[in-house]
Amino acid sequence: MKTLTQLFFASVILTLGACDSIDSRIHANAPLFNSLDPTDQSKIKHGDIDLGFSPAMVYLALGAPDTKRQSASADGTTETWIYNTYYDRYEGSAHVGYRRWVVYDPGLHRYRVYWTPVYQDLYSEQKEERIRVSFRGGKVTSIDQANDAG
Repeated sequence: MKTLTQLFFASVILTLGACDSIDSRIHANAPLFNSLDPTDQSKIKHGDIDLGFSPAMVYLALGAPDTKRQSASADGTTETWIYNTYYDRYEGSAHVGYRRWVVYDPGLHRYRVYWTPVYQDLYSEQKEERIRVSFRGGKVTSIDQANDAG
């Protein structure tokens, strides 16, 4: 039984470790990664991208985009990859009802009932565009990212 439990936990750990990460993408695309110069390898390992990167290099660094868009102009076709950030925003708390407490009072030999308010935290799901990467001719031509400095 102990071996079966250990085997179960080992499989859970392996499954969780197989999630999409920079390391797993690099491992799956080792020939491409190893063909890059050390400067580009370092950028990709840190999740950074640069102008001139190919779509495969951007995928290694950032993963699959949430959305892909194409636009056409007189200058040619541009493909844009959009990456989003998802989070829950705290909106406060709300009164959702009351909870009943029944307590035995040994001095009076009877039960007392108390009511206490119940509150619940409220969150709203948020989605914000984190980064846009535009490709033309198979290379990154622009990187549009929000400035978090304010």
